[in-house]
Amino acid sequence: MAEAHQAVAFQFTVTSEGIDLQLSHQALTEIYLSGVRSWKKRIIRLKNSVMTGVYPSSPSSWLFVVIAVLATMYTRSDPSMGLIAKIQEHLPVSFLFVSLTVVFSPSFPFYIPPSASTIYSQSMSTQCQALVSAVVFSTMLWLLLILTMRLCLKQLLSYHRWMFEQHGKMSNTTKVWVALVRIFSGRKPLLYSYQGSLPNLPVPAIKDTVKRYLESVRPLMDDQKYERMTQLAAEFESSLGNRLQWYLKLKALWASNYVSDWWEQYVYLRGRGPIMVNSNYYGMDFLHVTPTPIQAARAGNTIHGFFLYRRKLNKEELQPLLMRSAVPCCSYQFERMFDTCRIPGTLTDTVQHWQDSDYVAVYHRGRYFRLKVYQAGRLLCPREIEFQIQRILDDPSPPCQGEVYLGAMTAGDRIPWANTRTKYFSSGVNKRSLDCIEKAAFFVTLDDDEQGMMGEDPVASLDRYAKSLLHGKCYDRWFDKSFSVVYFKNGKTGVNGEHSWADAPVLAHLWESTLATDVFQLGYNAEGHCKGDIDSSLLRPQKLEWEIPPECEEQITKSLEVAQALADDLDFHVFVFRDFGKGKIKKCKVSPDAFIQIALQLAYYRYRGTFCLTYEASMTRLFREGRTETVRSCTNETSAFVRALEGGEAADVCRRLFRAASEKHQHLYRMAMTGGGIDRHLFCLYVVSKYLGVESPFLKEVLSEPWRLSTSQTAMQVQMFDLVNHPEYISCGGGFGPVADDGYGVSYSICGENRINFHLSCKHSCPDTDAHEFGAEIQKALHDLLKLLSPHQNESNKTEEKPSEVKKDL
Repeated sequence: MAEAHQAVAFQFTVTSEGIDLQLSHQALTEIYLSGVRSWKKRIIRLKNSVMTGVYPSSPSSWLFVVIAVLATMYTRSDPSMGLIAKIQEHLPVSFLFVSLTVVFSPSFPFYIPPSASTIYSQSMSTQCQALVSAVVFSTMLWLLLILTMRLCLKQLLSYHRWMFEQHGKMSNTTKVWVALVRIFSGRKPLLYSYQGSLPNLPVPAIKDTVKRYLESVRPLMDDQKYERMTQLAAEFESSLGNRLQWYLKLKALWASNYVSDWWEQYVYLRGRGPIMVNSNYYGMDFLHVTPTPIQAARAGNTIHGFFLYRRKLNKEELQPLLMRSAVPCCSYQFERMFDTCRIPGTLTDTVQHWQDSDYVAVYHRGRYFRLKVYQAGRLLCPREIEFQIQRILDDPSPPCQGEVYLGAMTAGDRIPWANTRTKYFSSGVNKRSLDCIEKAAFFVTLDDDEQGMMGEDPVASLDRYAKSLLHGKCYDRWFDKSFSVVYFKNGKTGVNGEHSWADAPVLAHLWESTLATDVFQLGYNAEGHCKGDIDSSLLRPQKLEWEIPPECEEQITKSLEVAQALADDLDFHVFVFRDFGKGKIKKCKVSPDAFIQIALQLAYYRYRGTFCLTYEASMTRLFREGRTETVRSCTNETSAFVRALEGGEAADVCRRLFRAASEKHQHLYRMAMTGGGIDRHLFCLYVVSKYLGVESPFLKEVLSEPWRLSTSQTAMQVQMFDLVNHPEYISCGGGFGPVADDGYGVSYSICGENRINFHLSCKHSCPDTDAHEFGAEIQKALHDLLKLLSPHQNESNKTEEKPSEVKKDL
């Protein structure tokens, strides 16, 4: 291949006249520019490490402290209370001599032997010694001030009472606290500046966790079962629980977060079943707008946007998430966003992260390509990336033997994939090609299908769109990559995320930022192509080669069968609820999230005639390396309201019960965010019991309870989109598969003032679940709750919509 020959830096031929050396100027230039780019990154990372290391102070403040100390000494005052004199007394021996012996060695031509230290100290003037001593003292004082400020900020960030105050009403204590947080936060932070100041996740008391657990399961059990569970809990609390708690507190003192590493290991990486559908999740494109119908052009803009985001990420120019514009959230999950892949193992998988790759891996019609996005140290412009993508689309070369369905290995069970990877992909051409995919910045699929809300049945088309993003054809995605981007034939796009390295809000931040960059910054020309010029010297994308024997193909086929059965069993329904949104809900003085959660409980009760254990994801990123916690949304208060409403109780009674249920839900959500949740604590206690080899009937039963209703809210970055003037530029959000075989996965996003997007999933194999029927119950429940809370509201007085929007929805 021509590009392969051009990549060789030099060649030589031995002749009778000597050695004929042939250098490739282009290859050497690439090597030089790659080295320059690498050193620039190292310098930037070093600078950011220094900036983050001294936060909330700044490196320039060191000079201020030095000048202040010297100025004080000039007035014949001693700000050190004798410490400078002590330093000066020991300076020649302990400081200068040690510095000389460390910096110079016998291998240096100017090596100074130890015997010369006395002569050197005598030749050093008293004024110079005093100056050096003052600088040493100033540096120590500066570091001490930084440590003090960081400890003060850490203590301030441990205060969480502000979250439990009524919205819009801030106490004087909280006002003072906010002011102090802003003062101690100092200068403008980098992405990871707050990491050293974030508090550690606290370990709740055993009795508090057990009490809250028993309260959470009361509406799910009859008296007999509840009495039995109460006895198990009491036995656990009085005996084994205290022993396990001691080990957990010991870990909390030692580790940055007592939950996150075990959560990643045992919940995600130790799972031996398929991660497709069961673990991975997806995010959709704009619902109503397709910026360009040209597949290659859409890929050109967004791939360029992804790398612009990675550049900001590497420079730490992204701002950390701040709640109430003052309280920082942990940013550690951003570290493994790019250049990351999940590696299969027989016992457990691992998450592998590499240094910045300058290419992406691309799949099209059964073939894999390596597409470089840097040329001569320069990021290709969108038009050039479009040109390269079009080259892949037009490439007529056939797939290698066994290559077409290779991606199914990442969609099937993990143990067969681990064994196959070790046996057939650990050396030779297969290893080189697999390394190319796994070390890529991210994975790209060029899909031949058309997706989106389109055609005569837009509802069914949205369902197909969601299923395509979640599992595709089961072999045309690389589900192990941190994220894969799918580009459809009609210009629509979407993203599929692997769950172990980070939670959905982190990938959503990247996705929405890229969509905003695509439309509002880069744009397209009148023909729908990307803007910019094309460098004619661009090398063609490199097609990856494989040597897959028949035995390996058999295992690929088996994994594909497992994945296909899982995909075929998935029932999915996506719908946009436009009758009202958070605008009308807030007028009822109710939290939109609590409103929707209670509506889900009402819908489930009407559909199944019972309540179920409900999971709502909540973040714990107010703590260092925090990930998620569970809000158990099915409460005594919610069940009392639902039974009253369905039992025909008076409206006033139902409204009072609804308010109690809403307040309870908000309290539980805040408790989860501030470290007072139930499930992560119980999970870690269970892990400790397994390490100690002891059995706990209480913990075993708790951890085996199925989550038949698994829910999550997707928050949109509204600051990136002008939803008032351009409501069409709005994403439909994303979704995930069901957690239980007889349950539902429910993802919803509250977009703007007048819409709520829902993504519902369940399994066809369960006769008691149906995504479309459950969706209809949810819509009815939403209407009934709004009617209850605002009985005098005219149902016909709905939010007016632009004719163009209505037409697009229809």
